[in-house]
Parts: sequence; structure tokens; C-alpha cells
Amino acid sequence: MAFFFCKATSLTPPITSSRDEVYVAAVPLRATRGPAQLFTSTAYSLSWWNLQHYIVIIKPFTSPQALVYDFQPQDPENMLVAVAALSGRKVPGVVLVRKLGKLPKRKCWFVGYSELTAIDAASKFNDRWETDLRIGHHDCRNYANGLVEYLTGEKAVLEHLRESSYGKT
Repeated sequence: MAFFFCKATSLTPPITSSRDEVYVAAVPLRATRGPAQLFTSTAYSLSWWNLQHYIVIIKPFTSPQALVYDFQPQDPENMLVAVAALSGRKVPGVVLVRKLGKLPKRKCWFVGYSELTAIDAASKFNDRWETDLRIGHHDCRNYANGLVEYLTGEKAVLEHLRESSYGKT
């Protein structure tokens, strides 16, 4: 399995294809302002694997506009929700889809090409996704791994990234 960094000098995958491109990226966790936000930003900067939020990015072949697919708590900035989630309890989650102007320059990996029409397939995947979030059991990592596998056939993508030198950036 080969992963390719998204870099300012090379935001495109290494091979030209007429299929939709699939990426995973790590972004900072959202938190309430103050110490919690400072902590999550620091964890992201230091690449603490378990304290990063993972998203899937689809760049359709037919459009320059990429889409972000994201699974997170409904109210990620609520301290009570954060405490409940960190203690292992289920919290209400939500799958978000939003437009992305350009691919991230850091902590973004090209995974492969979708075997399906990616946006339609992601919509079907999301319709079946259980939205109760439980950290370590049913969270953004499970979502990213599941959606990427559904689209590309690649299994356990985040685990492979973590084990590789690519996951250490």
C-alpha cells in the first residue's frame, strides 16, 4: 500500500486517472476556547496520533471542487460532551459534508482512486452510518477507515499510515 503526501509542490496524485481521488487528512480537534483549545492545537502540532481528527476528502474527476466527509460529535465544543466522550460514553454524532477550496498542505495523504462514483457512494455509506459516537470504538477513525475501504477497497488505512513514516509528519 502506498500513500502520497499532499504537499504544496505536489497536490495531485502521482498517476493521472479519470476516477475520483480519495485522500485522508488529520486536522486539529475542535474544543471550547481556552485551555481545551490550546491542548488540542498542541496535540495536533505534536502529531499525537490519538488526539487528531481524521477526515476523508474526495476530489471528483469531473470537478475542481473537493468535498470533506467528517464524523464528529454534534456539539464538539461543549465541555460536557467532551467529558462524556472521553470517559467512553456514547454521544450524539453527526456526519458532515462540506466543500473544500484546496487540499491541506500538511497531514494529508492520497490513498487511491474510488472504484465507484465517489460522491454517490459516500452518500450511501453515510445513510447507513450509525451516528452514536464512542471514542475508540465508533469515531472519526472508524468512519475514515470505513469510508475509504468502501470507496477504494483499501483496508485499515489509518493503521497503515500510523505504522509508516508518513503518519509521523
